[in-house]
Amino acid sequence: MTTRLHDRTALVTGSTDGIGAAVARALAADGAHVVVSGRDAERGEKVVGAIARDGGRATFVRADLADGARAVRTLADAAHTIAGGALDVLVNNAAMLIVPGPTADVGEDLIDRALAVNVKAAFLLTGLVAPAMVARGRGAVVNMGSINGFGGSAGSALYSTTKAAMHSLTKSWADEYGPFGVRVNTVAPGPTSTDKVAAMAAHLAPLIARFPSRRASTPDEVAKAVVFLASDDAANIHGATLSVDGGAAAI
Repeated sequence: MTTRLHDRTALVTGSTDGIGAAVARALAADGAHVVVSGRDAERGEKVVGAIARDGGRATFVRADLADGARAVRTLADAAHTIAGGALDVLVNNAAMLIVPGPTADVGEDLIDRALAVNVKAAFLLTGLVAPAMVARGRGAVVNMGSINGFGGSAGSALYSTTKAAMHSLTKSWADEYGPFGVRVNTVAPGPTSTDKVAAMAAHLAPLIARFPSRRASTPDEVAKAVVFLASDDAANIHGATLSVDGGAAAI
């Protein structure tokens, strides 16, 4: 276990499985006390238990970010209490992974839920967490973007829209909070080998075959990028997007 994040507290939204769980484990392995958050308490406690068995510190707080401002505020309040007043790291990871399909088949309910989870929750949560970081003169926010946020893709209009929004928010927040010691950056994964992505394997295979790496990323590879941006090793990096995509951005 390393100690770059010793005595720091990090909140990771959507961290009960997949990339989020890997991020939580990686932050804890680097010394942070991690607030694990998600809808499923059983899965959340499993993540916390795994971190504890590895010698790390974690606390689970249940939150369904699709429930809007009240749920987001409850999560922020709980995280601040655990942190003793102010978080050191916020990772806006929670997002719906939307199965590709024609725009005409996307209903209003799905649009509303995707925007609520993928964009609105991160917007509100950052607005609640960043001011305390500003008051202390330090902090790091890492947004989870995507290669879909860089350009269009047939069948992925809704998901791409939400991730492009996160990329844009990163730049705006970097300018807003950077002068006060709070760094805001993005990690943009390509296809990553999680259970959810496995369900779209046939759709993604032709794309991955064109990547320079010829493979999907692993959750741990994405998590390492998040830890870097959250740590003092990235002390003068503001408003950046770090791609973990097997070279997809190069083609």
